[in-house]
Amino acid sequence: MAKTKVALTYDEKRIIVMSLIELKNQLIREGRYTDALDELLIKFLD
Repeated sequence: MAKTKVALTYDEKRIIVMSLIELKNQLIREGRYTDALDELLIKFLD
């Protein structure tokens, strides 16, 4: 798979991270696994 980099502003990054955290919280409330989402957050924040 080819890796693509996209230039994002600080505000765009903040919105994406907050959305991913909100999704993670929803999955936790539903008792579902968050492993893939955790990995995505780690990759996004690096």
